[in-house]
Amino acid sequence: MRTARKPLTAAGLLWGVAILSAVLAGSILAGLSAGGGEGGLKSLLFPGEIDDHNARRILLEVRLPRVLLAALIGGALTVAGAVFQALLRNPLADPFVLGVSGGASIGSVLAVLAGLGGTGAGMAFGLDGRMVFAFMGALGALILIEKIATVDGSMSVYTLLLTGAIFNAFSGAMIYFLQSIASLVQLHDIVFSLMGHVPSTGYGTVGVLAIGIVGTVLFLFFHARDYNAMTLGEEGATQLGVDVEKIKRRTFVLGSLLTGLAVSVAGLVGFIGLVVPHMLRLILGPDHRMLIPCSFLGGASFLVLADLLARTIILPGELPVGVITALVGGPFFLYLLRTRRTGHEFR
Repeated sequence: MRTARKPLTAAGLLWGVAILSAVLAGSILAGLSAGGGEGGLKSLLFPGEIDDHNARRILLEVRLPRVLLAALIGGALTVAGAVFQALLRNPLADPFVLGVSGGASIGSVLAVLAGLGGTGAGMAFGLDGRMVFAFMGALGALILIEKIATVDGSMSVYTLLLTGAIFNAFSGAMIYFLQSIASLVQLHDIVFSLMGHVPSTGYGTVGVLAIGIVGTVLFLFFHARDYNAMTLGEEGATQLGVDVEKIKRRTFVLGSLLTGLAVSVAGLVGFIGLVVPHMLRLILGPDHRMLIPCSFLGGASFLVLADLLARTIILPGELPVGVITALVGGPFFLYLLRTRRTGHEFR
């Protein structure tokens, strides 16, 4: 017999957020301390022992914006996973399953083929052409999938899943076609971006992403009680006064927005939205008032550490961070698939 969980209190929420904030702070310090070349925290703590100018430049202009970007991307993908799992009432749901990542990938590849993939082709607000094209692709996919999945004003979850799966298959075929007409240099850029990586970019990109991601996460947090009701099923949520159709549509739009923002910058970084929310749900419980902010902090820490491992494990080379997340998330997905008792139970 399963015992009922204690109701969430303000003190419990603060403790959970405080602990994961400390974990994130430690992860950021670790990310700043290690990497290829000089530029660790030693350049600030012990000035004069190394070339201060070069070391501080590496630390402040290369590592710090990259670490902050990794934190934002990891937090965005994890929160998207948490709300999609609430929407579908299935812990196997992942931000990429709904097809928006496929549209972002097509946009990114088109930008590379058009010669807009490098920072030299920068656009406003610190965003280069690949980021802008990828976001436009994600937005186009979002609009198309929502239109197809909405029938008579109602969005069917199963139609949404099926549409996302079909669109992902179409996106894969389209990307293979575009790769076949790319040059060798372009092909390298395309493959590397699709494997997932955190770029070394400026604070302009970090600022734009921070505004979009943090604002979206806060909006989703305001619907935490609605997600708690959704775990009872659509009929149960309706009886509790939840406008189910509005919540489904908002969750799809905002969760897809988070995914599109992340993919537009980092490419396909999979499994974070699957692994981290599920682990936190087991530890902290299913209350989304706790789960959403803690998912952001936990996902941010996870990707910062994964990116640290990706850029240090084969020095002086660098692995795509998507390889690290797949190596962790793939076996975990199989474990979830193996241990779940039924196909529709949400725990």
